[in-house]
Amino acid sequence: MSDLFVNLKAPNGRQYKQPLGLFINNEFVKSSSGDKITSINPTDEKEIASVYAASEHDVDAAVKAARAAFKHPSWRDLPPTDRGNLMLKLASLVEENAELLATIETWDNGKPYQVALNEDVADVIGTFRYYAGYADKVHGQVIDTGPAKFAYTLREPLGVCGQIIPWNYPLAMAGWKLGPALACGNCVVIKAAEQTPLSILYFAQLIKEAGFPPGVINILNGHGREAGAAIASHLDIDKLAFTGSTATGRQVMKMAAINLKNITLETGGKSPLLVFADADLDQAVKWSHAGIMSNQGQICTATSRILVQDSIYDKFVEQFKQQIKAVNKVGDPFEDTTFQGPQVTKAQYERVLDYIESGKSEGATLATGGTPYKDVNGKGFFISPTVFTNVKDSMRIYREEVFGPFVVISSFKTEDEAIERANDTTYGLGSAVFTENLTKAHRVAKRIEAGMVWINSSQDSDYRIPFGGVKQSGIGRELGEAGLAAYTNAKAVHVNMGTRL
Repeated sequence: MSDLFVNLKAPNGRQYKQPLGLFINNEFVKSSSGDKITSINPTDEKEIASVYAASEHDVDAAVKAARAAFKHPSWRDLPPTDRGNLMLKLASLVEENAELLATIETWDNGKPYQVALNEDVADVIGTFRYYAGYADKVHGQVIDTGPAKFAYTLREPLGVCGQIIPWNYPLAMAGWKLGPALACGNCVVIKAAEQTPLSILYFAQLIKEAGFPPGVINILNGHGREAGAAIASHLDIDKLAFTGSTATGRQVMKMAAINLKNITLETGGKSPLLVFADADLDQAVKWSHAGIMSNQGQICTATSRILVQDSIYDKFVEQFKQQIKAVNKVGDPFEDTTFQGPQVTKAQYERVLDYIESGKSEGATLATGGTPYKDVNGKGFFISPTVFTNVKDSMRIYREEVFGPFVVISSFKTEDEAIERANDTTYGLGSAVFTENLTKAHRVAKRIEAGMVWINSSQDSDYRIPFGGVKQSGIGRELGEAGLAAYTNAKAVHVNMGTRL
């Protein structure tokens, strides 16, 4: 048992016992191969702990546990109100452990502690409570076709759901996926990102404490190429939900086709933010800054292409640079004054630096930043917030997702030009429009090809509102009432009330 837990002391002084195993059937177990994944603190590049990495055999064991739980009366026949109460209990336990969960998230991921606590963990709590309320409100309908037939529908759980979550919001993305799946009565095998394996294992302990039957929720760490692929291609998984890059999403979709899984994908983005001349410039600058620089720019919906009407372009760029100087304090994520922590891994850090070099070589103007930030004890994967101007639409930095504190700012003349350029992308996840003209705001929002449009804000998503994209940014929706549709089947029942042959 000792090699399934380790006592750790986080940089903020918190001490706790970190689980290391695979969480299957409400118990932590070693991987069948003994292979492990090492978590690296991106702030100082030191090892935190090594956790067990699931093999294909371990994925199969977790799926078997989930299938058994799905068929067992303790979950199958549990009244939906009681199912919701389990979710409420889990939300309360997350709330009780919020500071420790945020500590682990910050240590493992690099995001500022205040963000992890007040945004990410708070979002998990809210999401579980929201969907707990839906647990006894997922129902079918009676359909009147005439007196000869009584017809009705049932909304039934899909069965065993495979879920693969990303490294940028480990706990929050787990909440987004587990919430609707559990509310609808499904069982789950969820895999965390190999870069951020720690916080979800501590969360796993709360699942058992809340009283969920064994096998309802199984949590695995593992490499995407092995454990992720095994989940995507498993013949006894009915549903697959994936959040990650578009390139990986394509591969996941191919593997899931083996048994025509129900699938939800939330993939990449290069979201446009349009600032018209009649916008409240001060608010446009503040929101557009938050829209790309928060969470170290590691947000799938980040509004990383800012298009500003030419008459206010120079003024906007100058104010944006001043906003960076005033707000973007790069530093130790456990310091309350820190706005920007390190990138999550060395690979991500090097990826952003590569795009900086690409922008320079393609002839864009580096307005600010563009260098590693080495003022945090000379260690860590920190990058100075970076702005490029005089960017052409054909440049890599304009077209490709960077996933860092990195933004391009370009100018436009007319509304039609702005919309055409905003839509000139393979992505379609988020977008934003800044204008004080309400008619224009709605008109532009209708024409933008994206799953979400923010008007006079950016990134203020809400678990009560559907989230998802179009084009190569994904399939289906998460969150809100729409998120429930991804986790149920509609069964039609026809009752003959008198038709005789």
